[in-house]
Amino acid sequence: MNRLIHGAAAIGMLLAGQGQGPARPEVPESLKAPAGEEVILAAHATGVQIYVCQAGADQKFAWVLKAPEAELTDATGKKVAHHFAGPTWKHADGTEVKGKVIAKQDAPKPEAIPWLLLTAASHTGDGIFSRVTSIQRIHTEGGMPPSASTCDASANGKESRSAYSADYYFYAPGH
Repeated sequence: MNRLIHGAAAIGMLLAGQGQGPARPEVPESLKAPAGEEVILAAHATGVQIYVCQAGADQKFAWVLKAPEAELTDATGKKVAHHFAGPTWKHADGTEVKGKVIAKQDAPKPEAIPWLLLTAASHTGDGIFSRVTSIQRIHTEGGMPPSASTCDASANGKESRSAYSADYYFYAPGH
């Protein structure tokens, strides 16, 4: 099934080179990008989710997401973007888009971080990411925080890096 998804994404990205954007992926209703937006970039990310053990307002310790750190590649394996704290994505052309989560759904796989729909909160530069209005994170693998039992006063401030992969779809208004 996963090969099928990656094959479909590869075909979509090949079509993108011919002037047609990749097809919208199948996602739950709550994670669909707004009507009138088209996929302008589909990329596969591999990297880590960085968590830090810290006490909350209730003085209970928990693993809290600090930042993602991932490289995004196109269907040919070429690096096209870097993903880091914000959440922010920086394209190889220098443009950046910062996102804000507007919908979240548990991943179909139990040990995977949730699927997300984000809206663009800000842009930097004048390239492909300057047009992005919505971003989806789907087909996630891994990335979950360590066991809650490993975060206590003795681990306060400790960081943990959890390997993950995901597919990101970047949308912009259609022409």
